Amino acid sequence: MNKGELVDAVADKASVTKKQADAVLSAALEAIMEAVSEGDKVTLVGFGSFESRERKAREGRNPKTGDKMEIPATKVPAFSAGKLFKDRVAPPKNS
Repeated sequence: MNKGELVDAVADKASVTKKQADAVLSAALEAIMEAVSEGDKVTLVGFGSFESRERKAREGRNPKTGDKMEIPATKVPAFSAGKLFKDRVAPPKNS
């Protein structure tokens, strides 16, 4: 599903126009990206959490030459799915 298909689904479920759904979805995504880039954690209960994580410096290899190289430390965005989301994707097995 791409963004256009997601906008269509949101517009249908929320009974709003596609233009309104696109504006709300874009604003929500922008707010999440802004918060995470400033170091905040965004938690949507049942869905998941967005946060910034530190990636340590490490040694890598140049795939063309095989030479060792240092990969610098960096920050990366991360998403952790919530329990409700995980259960929808892979329902728990009843024992």
